Amino acid sequence: MAALGRVITCFRLLRSSARVLFSSRRPAVHTAGKWTNIVCTGIASLTVGCGLCAVPFRQVENLSHDSLIKRAASLVTDSSSSFLSQTTLALIDAITEYSKAVHTLIALQRRYLDSLGKLTPAEEDTIWQVIIGQRSEVSDKRDECMRFELNWVNAVKLCETAAEAAYISGAEHASITVRTNIQVAQSQVEEAQKLSVDADAKLAETKVMEVERVSQYVASLEKSDEDEVPEAYLRED
Repeated sequence: MAALGRVITCFRLLRSSARVLFSSRRPAVHTAGKWTNIVCTGIASLTVGCGLCAVPFRQVENLSHDSLIKRAASLVTDSSSSFLSQTTLALIDAITEYSKAVHTLIALQRRYLDSLGKLTPAEEDTIWQVIIGQRSEVSDKRDECMRFELNWVNAVKLCETAAEAAYISGAEHASITVRTNIQVAQSQVEEAQKLSVDADAKLAETKVMEVERVSQYVASLEKSDEDEVPEAYLRED
């Protein structure tokens, strides 16, 4: 506040002096320019002398190419990690839904096999329509898993490239973070894939069981038909 008061006082003195000088007889053009220079020089000198030069100004940070590249690499790792997170979640959900659809199909087929020979033609046709619809759903879920898995693989590759770029640019922390995210995503997907592998194995077992049961059922029907043939038709002429 004291420095500001001194500045105001000095400025008033200069303004009064300038008014007195320019109110007198008008000098020549070169003389007026001379006086103007003297007044301006005096104002500048007094301003510095009154302490304005002591006021601190924060300098703008000098951003080098290296620092800008490092920041850009960090942004790339953040974006690629978000992409990986979304694709991982989508793939895990798709695998889970596929596994549920497979288990539902297995339950329907086993129920049908347990009911062989006990159903009317209409009931058997109804069950088969349900089974066919469930098989179509399983096929759709499988296609969805393949589509999300392709996105997920691309996300992993993108994160690996971003991690390498961040490491080269000097953003070691960002590189380590995205590599850790890759490992976590791969571990989560592997756990989810175990569910689908188990479901596929049980479905294959059910198909084998279906072939055996149907073969046995057909054989029993044929045997029953043979037993019902009258003895007269079995005798030689």
